Amino acid sequence: MKLSMTGLAKSLQGAQLQLLVGPILILVILLMMVVPLPPFALDFFFTFNIALSLMVLLVAMFTEKPLEFAAFPAVLLFSTLLRLSLNVASTRVVLMEGHNGGDAAGKVIEAFGQFLVGGNFAVGLVVFLILVVINFMVITKGAGRIAEVGARFTLDAMPGKQMAIDADLNAGLIGEDEARRRRQDVAQEAEFYGAMDGASKFVRGDAVAGMVIMVVNIIGGLIIGVMQHDMSAGDAAHTYILLTIGDGLVAQIPALIISTAAGVTVSRVNTEQDVGQQLVKQLFVSPKVLFLAGGVIGLLGLIPGMPNFVFLLFTSLLIGFGWYLQKHQAKQAAAQQAEEAMAPAPSFSAPEASWNDVQLVDTLGMEVGHRLIGLVDDNQQGELLGRIKSVRKKFAQEVGFLPPVVHIRDNLELSPNTYTITLKGGEIGRAEIHPERWLAINPGQVTGDIEGIQTTDPAFGLPAKWIPQDQREHAQIYGYTVVDASTVVATHLNHLLQRYAAELLGRQEVQQLVDKLTQENKALVEDVVPKCVTLTTLQRVLQNLLDEDVSIRDLRTIFDTLAEFEGQQADAHELTARVRISLGRNIVQKCFGGARELKVMGLDAGLEQMLSQALQQNSSLEPGLAVTIQEQTQQAMQHGEAMGLPPVLVVPHALRPLLSHFLRRQLRDLVVLSQAEIPDDRTIQVVSVIGGQA
Repeated sequence: MKLSMTGLAKSLQGAQLQLLVGPILILVILLMMVVPLPPFALDFFFTFNIALSLMVLLVAMFTEKPLEFAAFPAVLLFSTLLRLSLNVASTRVVLMEGHNGGDAAGKVIEAFGQFLVGGNFAVGLVVFLILVVINFMVITKGAGRIAEVGARFTLDAMPGKQMAIDADLNAGLIGEDEARRRRQDVAQEAEFYGAMDGASKFVRGDAVAGMVIMVVNIIGGLIIGVMQHDMSAGDAAHTYILLTIGDGLVAQIPALIISTAAGVTVSRVNTEQDVGQQLVKQLFVSPKVLFLAGGVIGLLGLIPGMPNFVFLLFTSLLIGFGWYLQKHQAKQAAAQQAEEAMAPAPSFSAPEASWNDVQLVDTLGMEVGHRLIGLVDDNQQGELLGRIKSVRKKFAQEVGFLPPVVHIRDNLELSPNTYTITLKGGEIGRAEIHPERWLAINPGQVTGDIEGIQTTDPAFGLPAKWIPQDQREHAQIYGYTVVDASTVVATHLNHLLQRYAAELLGRQEVQQLVDKLTQENKALVEDVVPKCVTLTTLQRVLQNLLDEDVSIRDLRTIFDTLAEFEGQQADAHELTARVRISLGRNIVQKCFGGARELKVMGLDAGLEQMLSQALQQNSSLEPGLAVTIQEQTQQAMQHGEAMGLPPVLVVPHALRPLLSHFLRRQLRDLVVLSQAEIPDDRTIQVVSVIGGQA
């Protein structure tokens, strides 16, 4: 236990130290700008700056992908600030102590000013300017341009990459964790190139600042040396210019290395190799290239006045390496041929089928044409995904169970503006929409006409028109219901979910409902499943309720009713009828709200007797009678709709299943209630009688 606590303390200390690296570096940078540093400290920090730049370059060389060095933009910023703070600190020391000699600002600045340029300040100025031009005009400019184009292309490619990830996820090729990781990589790649585009401006500014600091140091040094320390103009120029050149070189060389690292990072192509491996394996791959290059160098070496020895030496090296490479490749080809000869003859038969070839269909799916991809793409501000989530949530709250996830795919075989909705692989809905327009639905009481593309509302079949956005207010004034394309698709999906709710309720959903009720009332669930009914029978009962648009939210009442059948043999239809009586108040509430008097359709007494006899004798209805009942019911529904009444037919309890199954095949909106399902505190008024003329 003591050892584990010690290890934990050490790990926490290491994590805390890592968190403090950034703040400590910022404090050091600020202190170097404010507090005068002794020459030794300057030597230390200049050496650290050079070492840091070399480390950054090597890390950039050995990484295989840009995201492996995702911290590079921040490193670029901190290294630039470090160089500028060192310039400020060294400028202070040079101007204050420069009259004391070349080592007044430290050994590093003296070495760069004396050894690298031979103590000649004119040569130093030229070398410094050349380094600044190389850094500013060549490396930094090129790296900045590559980062800018890379950021633009990466952002443009994000929607396609996201769609590809979603397609692989929907096809089952990858899991949720892998999809989440890939999406994170895509987002980080876009952020990286965007950050590199901005960070490259720091390096360009650093180069400009270096030139300005050099001019200021030279002018300030001449003024201070001549006017304050009584030095001659020549001595002051020699002393301060050399110190300034050493200071500039010791800052610009690490800046050049960092700029090269930035160029290497943004110019690489994503492969499984670092830059060095790419150079070696792609430059020195063809013996013909080496032979031709060696021949050209050899011809140049034969020209009089040329350094013949050097040119002929490189000719020998190139031709010799080309000959070696050609022999090596010939040996590899011979070994491969021998291996192929020893291998058995390839089989051209089709590969054996496996379980990986079995692709399960999605319970609920949607396919869209290519012009509708923007509606389901978050990166293009598509609203449809959010609408679909809201539809599923609303369905779960109203119906009583969570529908399956809608898997969305693009389908190039569809027309550009078409989408389809599928249930277990079969199409249940199709429509054509125009994302750039609004749908003006005619509810039947419009006061004017508008121009647009004639169509039909996919959810309810009402006449509608696709109108431009500037006609939206006019359509609303005329009485049209105006909605956008995403709302049209979401409403259509919601309508289909309601209609096919029974088929969406699978065994898994039923088990989840049982588990949810178990958390609240475990004893009730144990008394019902499997003592009274099996899980399969329970599923059938719930599906029967959903098939007639009855919510199953009141699961406790359903289980209480089923518990009464312990030890009894009852089929799913009989159980459904009994459950409907228990849910009668909710069913009536959904149709009539809080109305005390229920205005409904009813059956003629003679027709009731005839249907009851047919049911007792287990005989079928005459075709003519069946057609008459159906037609009169449809007429009664139209009459009630004109009066603003719900399409509800009240029949004897025994006849309800028969008539509901028969009539709702053609009249989907009809609600068939049993007299036993109506609560005692509600009264019935029959406004239409079916079968009076039968």
